[in-house]
Amino acid sequence: MEEKITLRDEYIKLDQALKVALGIGGGQAKEMVQRGEVLVNGAVCLQRGKKLRDGDKAEAEGVIIRIQS
Repeated sequence: MEEKITLRDEYIKLDQALKVALGIGGGQAKEMVQRGEVLVNGAVCLQRGKKLRDGDKAEAEGVIIRIQS
């Protein structure tokens, strides 16, 4: 499954993108990142505040999250 997030600003933080795309709470998003369950541009990302910009791709729970402007 794929979800697209259109930026309103220059970037969106990873935990915010996870909350929007997966419909989860902030605590759950934080735990997923801390457990290494989230990929950003193909690599495990442990920074929940990672700034995602136009063209970035995150992946979690089988969902691909594409960031677009």
